[in-house]
Amino acid sequence: MSRVFRIIAFGLGILGGITASQAPEYSQQYRQRLGGAIDELQRVIAQFDADAQANGETQQGAIARLRSNPDDLVSRQGVAMQGNVERLGRLQTHRDAMMQAGPFARVALMLRDGDKDVMEAAFRDFEPAVPVTEEGLLSTAIGFVAVWGGFLLFAGFLRSLFRRPRRAIQA
Repeated sequence: MSRVFRIIAFGLGILGGITASQAPEYSQQYRQRLGGAIDELQRVIAQFDADAQANGETQQGAIARLRSNPDDLVSRQGVAMQGNVERLGRLQTHRDAMMQAGPFARVALMLRDGDKDVMEAAFRDFEPAVPVTEEGLLSTAIGFVAVWGGFLLFAGFLRSLFRRPRRAIQA
């Protein structure tokens, strides 16, 4: 394999390692955002519950009352509050699952079941970081080997396609 291909493969491997190392960091920033979203929804719902209780209603009773109101604005507030309660339940379940999962499973769980709004917010504010955790360093190594090795295999395959057949030496 030519030296140029090995240099390119090494450079691409480093880029692959750097890119892969950011998955655990993004997952960590996502978990922080997830916790913030849960805290805020808990605050909103606690205020709603206090208002419902002050009026002699349960949470579900107050939501049903709002939803059945003929005033469209009030009815929409009931639908919105029901959505907040349901979303809080989903986010808490997701956070609990992520906390119980292992390091790489957290990344997979985030990608598979992550909250779209929280993921988009985390991505908008994402700040790359140097991986110093075992998970980050291993992700870096996996990314390097995958891209470096993949490029070398691909380059070898291309070279074999364009290699001229050798002529037999005649005596």
